Amino acid sequence: MFELGEARACPECGLALEDITKLPPTAASLDDDEPFEEVAPEMEQLSWTYMGRGRGALAVVALCGLGAFFLPWMQETVPEIRQWTGLQFAERLSWMWAPFVSWFVMVPLVLSRRTIHAMRGARFAVGLMATIVVMTVIMRIAVVPESSRFRPLRFEWAYGLYATLVLGVVALVLALRFGGSRVDMPTSRARRGDETLH
Repeated sequence: MFELGEARACPECGLALEDITKLPPTAASLDDDEPFEEVAPEMEQLSWTYMGRGRGALAVVALCGLGAFFLPWMQETVPEIRQWTGLQFAERLSWMWAPFVSWFVMVPLVLSRRTIHAMRGARFAVGLMATIVVMTVIMRIAVVPESSRFRPLRFEWAYGLYATLVLGVVALVLALRFGGSRVDMPTSRARRGDETLH
């Protein structure tokens, strides 16, 4: 209110004026139990290594999905004897890159969510990535090249394709629960028990 040296006392009440830096701390600032700004439990920052609430499970599933992309997806017996991996399919059919890209995006998407609020907010995006994987596998199984008299084709789907489908379904289920419930939210801050709740 007053410039330094402008007045020694308040002209209204006569109270002596002091520099604010020389005043003792207030009772509120001395109370360490009560922070100045209350942080809701769902907004508390979790550690990078926190694996609860589906975070660790989704990261592991996504990493396994990346590995499954390089496993055999099809065993061809006619016209040639060879195995096809997800990568080899993707080199011929560009839409087959979808599972790899989805798994690749899912890893940082899940690991970068460090609050319960952010995890719950990413459910749709993680679910979308898992749905892309499942739909791509279904399309691969449903749309197959036809065998003809002049170009016979015989093959069997291999374990890599089925593993990708199972991992996609598991990721979709985990995405629906990513971040957990709002009912039971852990907090790193100790509570006295007499706080006013909403």
